[in-house]
Amino acid sequence: MNTGSYYEPIDEHRYKPTPHAGGAWSTDEQHFSPLGGLIVHAIDRHLAARPDSGLLLSRISFDILGRLALDECEIRVETLRPGRTIELVEAVVLMAGRQVVRARAWLLASGDTSAVAGGGAGKLTPPEALAPWPMASVWPGGYIASLEVRPLTPPQPGRTTAWISTPLELVAGQSASPLASYIALVDTANGIAVRQPPTAWMFPNVDLTVHLHRQPEGDWTGLDTTVTFGPTGQGITSTVLHDVSGPVGHAQQILTVRPL
Repeated sequence: MNTGSYYEPIDEHRYKPTPHAGGAWSTDEQHFSPLGGLIVHAIDRHLAARPDSGLLLSRISFDILGRLALDECEIRVETLRPGRTIELVEAVVLMAGRQVVRARAWLLASGDTSAVAGGGAGKLTPPEALAPWPMASVWPGGYIASLEVRPLTPPQPGRTTAWISTPLELVAGQSASPLASYIALVDTANGIAVRQPPTAWMFPNVDLTVHLHRQPEGDWTGLDTTVTFGPTGQGITSTVLHDVSGPVGHAQQILTVRPL
C-alpha cells in the first residue's frame, strides 16, 4: 500500500522533496536515486507536450555538479537535437538558482527487432522467492529506509545482486512512467555492494549513466552489481540492470574514494 511519495509538486517545473528522499551520506541532503527518477519524470512531461514521436529513451547520463540539499528544486528540459529517428534532450536541475545536476538523454526510434534480439545475461531468481535484507543496517537516511531489498545471496564486499522496490510514489498526485519509477531506484547500486564500511571510507558517485536495450517493466529494479576500487582514489560501480523478465541494460557510476 502506498504510504507517501519522494516529491511533492510545487508548480510545473518545481518540486519539494519529502523526508523519504533523505540521503545516505548525509541525511540533510537528497539521495540521488529518487532525484534521477524525478529528472526522467520531467523529461517524460516535456515529451508528452508534443505529438508522440515513437522514440524511446535509450541512454541517460547524469552529472552531479554540487550538493543536493533536501530542499525544493527546479527542473528545466529542452530538446538539443530534434529528429525523427534520433533525438537528444537535456535536463538541468537548479537549487537556489544554482545548477546541481545536468542530464542528457538520447531517444532512439523504436521498431520490431524481435527476430534478432538476444545476447543479454540470464534472468535473475524472482524477488518473490527471496528474503528481504535490512539495508538500513548499513546506511542511514529516509530513502534507504523506504526500500525493500531482496538479495539473491548475502551481500559481499564489492559484489551483490539484489532486487529493489518501494511502496512510495515518485511524485505525489502525478502518474510516473514505468521508466521513471525504475530509474528512481538504479543509483541504489552503489550502496548494495560496499567494499569498505561507509563509516570508515567515503565513495560517493559523481555521475550515473544508464544504457537500455529494452524498456523496463514492473515494480522491481534488479541490480547485478560489481564495485571496483583503484589505487589512486577512483572507483567504478558497474551494474547489469534487470526487470523480472530479464536484463534491460547497464549502469555505470564513477566514484571518488577517500578515507573519512
